[in-house]
Amino acid sequence: MRRILVSALSLALVASWLITADVRGQGQSPNSSTTPSAGDYATADIRIITPGVVFTSGLPDLAAAFTKETGKKVGITTSGMGTIVDTIGKNTPPPDVIFLPFQLMNTLAIDGGVMAGTMAPFGRHPMGLAVKAGAPKPDISTVEKFAAALKSAKAVMRSNPASRTMVATLIDDVLKRPEFAGVNAPVSTKGEGGQALARGEGDMAIQTISQILPYKEIELVGPLPKELEAWIDTVVAVSARSTHAEDAKAFIKYLLRPESNKVYKPKGMLRLE
Repeated sequence: MRRILVSALSLALVASWLITADVRGQGQSPNSSTTPSAGDYATADIRIITPGVVFTSGLPDLAAAFTKETGKKVGITTSGMGTIVDTIGKNTPPPDVIFLPFQLMNTLAIDGGVMAGTMAPFGRHPMGLAVKAGAPKPDISTVEKFAAALKSAKAVMRSNPASRTMVATLIDDVLKRPEFAGVNAPVSTKGEGGQALARGEGDMAIQTISQILPYKEIELVGPLPKELEAWIDTVVAVSARSTHAEDAKAFIKYLLRPESNKVYKPKGMLRLE
C-alpha cells in the first residue's frame, strides 16, 4: 500500500478516542435525515458512509460525474467518525464504501470490517483560519504570527470539544499550546466554528478548509502553519459487508484518478499518494 503520513497529533487524538467510552456523540446514525447526504442511499448501486470533511471535499460532485459516465447510482450519507466505526456492522442496508482517518480505518480492518486489499490513502483535510467576508486577512505564515492574529481577535469561533469530534478535538489541542494562551475562543453553540462565524458570531474561526469555503459570508485566510500538524488524513476502503464490491472498487478507482484532483483542490483537500 502507498505511504500514508500520519501526524503525531492525529495519532494522539485517535488514541484518545479509542479509550473514550462515548464515541457515539460524534454524529448521527447513517440513516438520520439530519445529516448531509447525496443521492438515495437505500436504493443506490453504491452506498457510501463518510465523515463530513470528505463530503465537503467534492465527493458529491465526483459521485454525480461517475453516475453520468457509468449509469451506476451513488448514495452518500455522512456520520461522525466514531459512529461509523461503532455502527458499521449494524447499518441496514450496509455500506459499500467507507471513508475514515487511517488509524480508525486500521482498527476497523483489524475487526474484519474492511475487505482485504481495498484500503487506499485518500486525502489530507487541513484546518484553516477564516474571517468575515471583506475583512482584512492577517499574516498566519508562522506559529508566532498565527498566535498574534488570534490574540488580536475579539472572538475566534470553534467547534465544541465536548462533542468529541476529531475536528473539534484537534482544534482544542492546538489552542491549548502555550503560544495561544490568552486567545478568546468561544465554542459554537450551533454547528461548527465556521458556521458560527457565517452567522455573525465572532470575527474569526478555525475550521477545516473544506468546511469554510462553502459559506459566502466568510473567507479563508489560509491553512494553519505546518508546524502545528493541524490536519486530518483520510483513507478509503470497501466495506466487508458490501453487496456491490466490484462497483465499489470501480468507484474508488475513479476517485483516485489524477483527473479528480481538479475537484478536490478547490475544495481545500490535498490528495494523498
